[in-house]
Amino acid sequence: MKNLFQKQINEIIKIIAATMLAALFITFLLQIFSRYVLNSPFGWTLELCRILWVWIVFFCCAFLVKEKDHVKFNLLYSASSNKAKFIMSIISCLAIVVILGWALIPTIDYIDWMKMRKTSTVRFPLTGEKIRLNYIFSIYGIFMISVIGYYIWKLKNLIQNGPEENDKSKLRTIIKY
Repeated sequence: MKNLFQKQINEIIKIIAATMLAALFITFLLQIFSRYVLNSPFGWTLELCRILWVWIVFFCCAFLVKEKDHVKFNLLYSASSNKAKFIMSIISCLAIVVILGWALIPTIDYIDWMKMRKTSTVRFPLTGEKIRLNYIFSIYGIFMISVIGYYIWKLKNLIQNGPEENDKSKLRTIIKY
C-alpha cells in the first residue's frame, strides 16, 4: 500500500513538473512569435518564463532529483576507507542540516517580507490581480525544508544502519591499471 501511494505521489509530482516545463516552453514560443512575427513583444511572457524557471528548478530539486543524480566531487571520498567514508557522510549530513537550518528562518522571513511586492506584468488568471512575490519565492522555502528533512532522514539511517557497503562495481575510473 505504501509503495503504491509513493508511486502515485511521484507520478503526480512528475506531471506537475512536466506541466510547468510545457507552460514554460509554450510561453517562450509565444514570446518569440510576438517579437518576431507581430513585432510587438508581450511583456508578461518574459516575467512568466522567469517565474516558471524558478519553480521548475526548486520544485524538481526538492521532489524529483535523486541524490545520485547530483554532480559530486568525490575523489577524496572514493579513495577513503569505509570508516572515513562513514565519518565524512555524517559530517556532510550534519553540515547541510545545520547550515540550511540556520538559514531557514531568515529565508522564510525574507519570503514573507516579499508579500509587499508584486509582479510587474503577470496577473493571476482568476482574479486579474498581480501576483505577490512571496507566492513566487515560497518554493525556495519548500526546497530548503525538503533538503533539511531528507538529510535528517539520511543521517538517522546512517547512524542506525551504519555506513553503506562499498560496492566496487559502482566505482568508475578513467585510469585503467
